[in-house]
Amino acid sequence: MEIGSTKPYLLRAIFEWAEDNGFTAQVLVNAEALAVEVPRGHVVDGQIVLNISSGAVQLHVMDNECLSFSARFSGVEEDIFLPMQSILAIFARENSQGIFFEESDNNGTDPSNKLASVKKPDSSSKSNKGNVANTGADKPKKSHLKIIK
Repeated sequence: MEIGSTKPYLLRAIFEWAEDNGFTAQVLVNAEALAVEVPRGHVVDGQIVLNISSGAVQLHVMDNECLSFSARFSGVEEDIFLPMQSILAIFARENSQGIFFEESDNNGTDPSNKLASVKKPDSSSKSNKGNVANTGADKPKKSHLKIIK
């Protein structure tokens, strides 16, 4: 029996924690991963930060395979599809608490010792009604997030 990845469970847990505490849940996504559907005009350096809070999106699916929802970008409703392996992190916009996931093989069951190559969008990134947001302050800080194996 193959053991499934912990990533979708951790994603749902951090999402629920953010919602319960009034925070804005955001995901950092590898927009170049296979089968990802995001508005390409908002992708920066191959990545996109998306607000997934219940006030910003209409959630369709958050299961062990993918995250799928509808959101407005520049006033146009878009369907977003994120295979689980494309999600690099989930965190609260207000305090950056959350999880950055490791790169892995076999759908998360064989983690390597490498950190995900994560770049925050620069402060000039566009933000539309909170659906795509810049998460960094003006000065970079050392992350307090830890890699969970």
